[in-house]
Amino acid sequence: MSLSDNMLRIGVPSKGRLSELATELLLQAGLSFRRQERALFARVSGLSADITFLRTDDIPTLCAEGAIDLGITGSDLVEEAQVDIDVRMKLGVGRCKLAVCVPLHGNIQSAADLAGRRVATSFPRTTQRYLEKHTGDSKSVHLVELNGSVEIMISLGVADAIVDLVETGSTLAANQLRILDIIGEYETVLIQSPKCRDQATADRIVRRLEGVVIARDYSLLEYNIPRSKLAVAESITPGFTSPTVNSLEDPNWCAVRAMVKRKEVITIMERLEQIGAIAILEFSINNCRLDQSPGG
Repeated sequence: MSLSDNMLRIGVPSKGRLSELATELLLQAGLSFRRQERALFARVSGLSADITFLRTDDIPTLCAEGAIDLGITGSDLVEEAQVDIDVRMKLGVGRCKLAVCVPLHGNIQSAADLAGRRVATSFPRTTQRYLEKHTGDSKSVHLVELNGSVEIMISLGVADAIVDLVETGSTLAANQLRILDIIGEYETVLIQSPKCRDQATADRIVRRLEGVVIARDYSLLEYNIPRSKLAVAESITPGFTSPTVNSLEDPNWCAVRAMVKRKEVITIMERLEQIGAIAILEFSINNCRLDQSPGG
């Protein structure tokens, strides 16, 4: 299979955790495709789009150059690349922090102490901008540019500090490191080329992904409530525009259905229980459309 010049091209990481996250999002958004083993391309069924499997850190540059129209990558890599692209949306996954890390028991106490030191990183441009802002003389810092893991570079004697992505902090603890400063917080994003081949299809894909991403933040609650308590219950679960209320066979009771923020579900269930709600059930939402924007 080869790429078509008439098809919208979507760049997706070829391997790793981000590849899995991107593939899951696209499939859940209705972009059906099958990647053959080691294939570089895949055709999206029923949509004028091709999937291209690429190195994650190449996606911002290839998007800016027009080789692909949309791309899924990390916002940290977008910032590092410093290229002309549009961030269409945040995808709500792959959250991490870019941090300056130093030895747990070392004598580096502030960014100013990095002057005259060696700093290892896979993000030289972002690190350089940080050093220019915080050390007063970034040229006095020797940047050791690496591709891949940098957390062992202090132990190897290659660097006095590192700038690296941090998720849980367990790797830092294992290497006797601590965070000196946070440079930025990042997550997975969908980017678009200024040379997009098919804006209508791009907008349609964005709309589909929005439905998936928004749905992940909400749950659907259903419960029965005495009609005398309905007004109080509606104030607890107002829903998107308003809750759905249905009469039960017992005229003194009604059933309510409403969307709620997933992170607030437990607290809301407790509040409903306190006012007399029963049969409180939570359902997951796989996809949604919450406004009247056009899309496919």
